Amino acid sequence: MQNPFSLEGKVALVTGASKGIGQSIAEYYAAAGAKVVVSSRKQEAVEAVATEIKSKGFEATAIACHMGDMNDVHRLAEATLAKYGTIDILVNNAAANPVFGPVVDTSLEAFDKIIAVNVKGPFELAKKIYPILKAKKSGSVVNISSIGGLRPEPGLGIYSMSKAALISLTKVMAKEWGDDNIRANVICPGLIKTKFSEALWSNDKMMAMMMKVLPIKRVGTPEEIAALALYLASDSSAYCTGSVFTADGGFTI
Repeated sequence: MQNPFSLEGKVALVTGASKGIGQSIAEYYAAAGAKVVVSSRKQEAVEAVATEIKSKGFEATAIACHMGDMNDVHRLAEATLAKYGTIDILVNNAAANPVFGPVVDTSLEAFDKIIAVNVKGPFELAKKIYPILKAKKSGSVVNISSIGGLRPEPGLGIYSMSKAALISLTKVMAKEWGDDNIRANVICPGLIKTKFSEALWSNDKMMAMMMKVLPIKRVGTPEEIAALALYLASDSSAYCTGSVFTADGGFTI
C-alpha cells in the first residue's frame, strides 16, 4: 500500500512558516515529499527553517513576504513559480494580532493591520495562484483560522472577527473553485503552545480555568496541527472541501 499522505512531486507554499504551526507544517510537508516554499516576514528566519529541512534531505526554499503588503504577496507567488514552475498546495498560516482588549479601544490602524495580514493577504495570494491550480484541475488550499473565529474570546475581538472572515472565505473558495477540482478547507486550532500564544499558555490563572473545561487536559502542539494540515493537503482528503476542522482538545464542545 502506498503512503496515503504522500505529497511526492507536489509544490507547497506555506506562509507564517518561520516558527510554530507554520514551521511544523512546512516540515511535515517536506517529509511527505513536497517541495516546500517557506515564507514569513524575515528572510533570515525562513532561511533557518529551510536550511534545517534541507539538512534532513528534503527540498525547501526560503522566500520572505509580508502578508500585509499586497505587492509583497504578488512577489511571493511569482517567486514560487519562478523557482518551481508550478504550485499545488497553499497554506495561509501567517497571522497578526497587535492588540489585546475591548474593540472600542482598538485603533483603526490596528484594525487595518489585522485585516490586511489575516484576511486580505490570504485572499490575494489565493487569487494570485488560482489560475495555476485551475489550469491543472487540481489543488488544495489549507487556511489556518482559530477557534476564535467560531466563538470570539474576550480581548481578541478584531482578531476573532478576522478569523471568522477567513472561515467564510474558505467556504466561498470551496464553492466557487470546486468545478476546477480545487479544494479549500480550514483548520481552527485551539490553544497551541507557540510563541504567538505564549501570553495565554504562560498565564497560570488562565490555564487553570481552561483545564476545568478542556476534555483533553493539556495545550496542543504545532505538530498536531501539522498532521491535520498534511491530511488536508494529501489525496486522502480528496472528498473534503469547505470543511471546518477544529483541533482544540474539545474546548468548543
